[in-house]
Amino acid sequence: MTELIDMSEREYFDQFAKRIGMFIGRPSLKGVTAFLIGYDQAARRHGGPGLDGWREWLMARHQVGTNLVWEAQVQQIALGETGFRADLTPEEETQVTGILFDLLDKFLADQNRARQNPQT
Repeated sequence: MTELIDMSEREYFDQFAKRIGMFIGRPSLKGVTAFLIGYDQAARRHGGPGLDGWREWLMARHQVGTNLVWEAQVQQIALGETGFRADLTPEEETQVTGILFDLLDKFLADQNRARQNPQT
């Protein structure tokens, strides 16, 4: 296995998605969100882009509330509901978390393409 430090963001988050419990203990949407916010802050603090543009990317590609934080936007995409619910069932948490990682991978792929082809 590649060392975590040597992975691209896409590879890193793929490993995180496959082993959520290894990274945060009990898997939950709140835990995943907190981890991603921490990742974003650490990356920016050390000069990386972090998840810059993530919320805006969600808004550009999906009909989501523009007044919502990205966690609520992902929940809206995954469940087809407006607003935000803190009381998700375990099945809904699994569904939302799975869609979150799928969307995050697509976002990172778009970011990589934009960095490789800045003219387009």
